[in-house]
Amino acid sequence: MSALWRINVYVTLFFAAVVSVCLAVLLRQAEADVQRELDAAQVLVDYLAEAAPHDPERFVRLEGYLRHVRLELVAAGESSSLSAAQTHDRLTQLLYPQPAPLHRIELADGRTLLLAIDPQDEVEEAQDSIVQLLGVFALALLLTLLTIRWAVRRGLLVLDDVLLALQSIGEGQLAVRLQTYPVLEAERLAEQFNKMATALESTQAENIQLTRALLNLQDTERSRLGQTLHDDLGQYVAGMRAQIKLLQVMREQPNTVLTVAQVLEEHGRQLQTGFRCLVRDLYPAMLDHLGVVEMLGTLQEHWQKSHGSRCRLHILSVAPDLTVAQKNQLYRFLQEALTNVSRHAQATQVHIWLQYKEGALRLLLTDNGIGSVVQNQGLGLRSMAERARTLSAQLHIQARLRRGWSIYLYLPLAGESNENIIG
Repeated sequence: MSALWRINVYVTLFFAAVVSVCLAVLLRQAEADVQRELDAAQVLVDYLAEAAPHDPERFVRLEGYLRHVRLELVAAGESSSLSAAQTHDRLTQLLYPQPAPLHRIELADGRTLLLAIDPQDEVEEAQDSIVQLLGVFALALLLTLLTIRWAVRRGLLVLDDVLLALQSIGEGQLAVRLQTYPVLEAERLAEQFNKMATALESTQAENIQLTRALLNLQDTERSRLGQTLHDDLGQYVAGMRAQIKLLQVMREQPNTVLTVAQVLEEHGRQLQTGFRCLVRDLYPAMLDHLGVVEMLGTLQEHWQKSHGSRCRLHILSVAPDLTVAQKNQLYRFLQEALTNVSRHAQATQVHIWLQYKEGALRLLLTDNGIGSVVQNQGLGLRSMAERARTLSAQLHIQARLRRGWSIYLYLPLAGESNENIIG
């Protein structure tokens, strides 16, 4: 059942309930009015029954002028229409259930004078009131249903537009927008929908840009890896092969063999160092066997040696054990944060605070750089945000003008809630 039909049914049931209550009240009042009028008519009938034997013809002439009283003069052997009229309809029986007493006055000439109460006039008045009440309610119900149909149809048109717009968005057409509507609620709905569509379109554009940047980064990393293998490691391998050939030629010259062996040892050491650096960049093997504190300490020392800036690691409490996946994401997060500091912050000092409190791991990084506000997030900040989302953590990044950047990561562990957050 549609919403319009459902509203029509509810409104009709409401009107039916109101009509039922009004009918009950009206019938109760009509019953009291009928009883009151007929009680007064009974007094008149009793008076006529006492006075009629003295001058019956005079009282018969009053027929048609008396309200709620019927009288009839019947000759001997004739049937009375007044007796047949005592059968009333249901409404009369409802308003005046007791049978009206019939007075028979036997006259001296053999005729019979019949006197009785007649509630029909009062019942017809109650019936007219009931008909008027039903007519008013029927007209009010019709006008109400028409008004509801007119108002609801306007609202349903808005819903139809929203449904079509949602279908378009579901098909990937994020440029769809709703028009403005004269109704305040519809205008607010259209405004919120347009904001949602704009946000989705912006997010899609950012995702496309991020995907393009990640692909470019992947190609750059592959190029750098190939260049490193070719220029550095490849040169060492080629030099080592040349020295080995020289050893084969100069094997009878001990001094030359010793010199070549030393060169080979140096090349092997450089080759091993290059491989370690390359492997560390690709995947830090220390994540498999080091704890969180040792892992972050190693990263801090390596970054400080590589960039020359002072980096301090402050451990405020004992850190819990993390899974390899969590340590990897945390390591990459801090590595990306330090990379951003070295590229953009122009900082000379970096401080890293690590604290485990109330079931959550808290990591705070600050520097004394320029703290310039970034209008559009670059790949580094987006990468940090994605890693925080992967960890189900909360990330807060704040640029403090001329006081550097602060990067805060709140990582709940063991199902703890995210309520206790420090700034």
